[in-house]
Amino acid sequence: MPHLFKRTLMVFTALFSLTIFLQAEDNNVYYQGGIVRTDPNQKRITLVFTAADKCDGAEPIMKTLHKNHIQGAFFLTGHFFHLFPDVVKKLVDKGHYVGSHSYGHLLYFPWGQPDTMSVTQEEFETDMEKSYEELGKYGITKQSNPYFIPPYEHYNQTVSDWAKEMGLQVINYTSGTASAADYTTPSMKNYRSSDSIYNTIIDKEEKDGLNGFLLIFHMGTVPERTDKFYAKHLSKLIKVLRKRGYKFTPLKEAIEK
Repeated sequence: MPHLFKRTLMVFTALFSLTIFLQAEDNNVYYQGGIVRTDPNQKRITLVFTAADKCDGAEPIMKTLHKNHIQGAFFLTGHFFHLFPDVVKKLVDKGHYVGSHSYGHLLYFPWGQPDTMSVTQEEFETDMEKSYEELGKYGITKQSNPYFIPPYEHYNQTVSDWAKEMGLQVINYTSGTASAADYTTPSMKNYRSSDSIYNTIIDKEEKDGLNGFLLIFHMGTVPERTDKFYAKHLSKLIKVLRKRGYKFTPLKEAIEK
């Protein structure tokens, strides 16, 4: 009975929040219930970063963002919170958005099989509650930071629906720039060098524009990838895109404005 009451209360809260959400003007672009792009009519870009168990890029990324007066959005797993609490504190203290990338970095369903869930709703909820317990140590709640990027950036409508019942909103990166491949190594079939990623981003901008893009990078990569995008191109990319008229906008402002 307590579990039933809890679930009923969660659904009521989520529906109430969703009612308010639907009443507001929303120009975001959705896919499978997740926000994959903010208003495409606005020349704005939001930089988002994910991390599971590596943070070799934490300091250089924070320095680059600070130098350019940009607030990024960082999505972290439970493992990351345990390994690098000092990094999390720095991110929070500097005013960046810090959100969930799940607790256990679960694979919600097999690759290429979106109709075959690998986790139950209860397992999903338990994992997300554990994630927000970690976030809570830094004063972050589901109400203050409801946006989260699923592990592996891999989700479907079911995951989005489960998230909404918890008062959360799935977001994901905007496709088309290859920026998510900055973790790959030369031995992988999908390897993309930093030069290749940079050129793909610029080509995409010149062809279609990057209005409202959620541009994703990883905060750390394995040692085998010595070609680090954050060290080689991030600062230059920011300067070039700013010259082309883009404003780097904090996540909440980009989604909710």
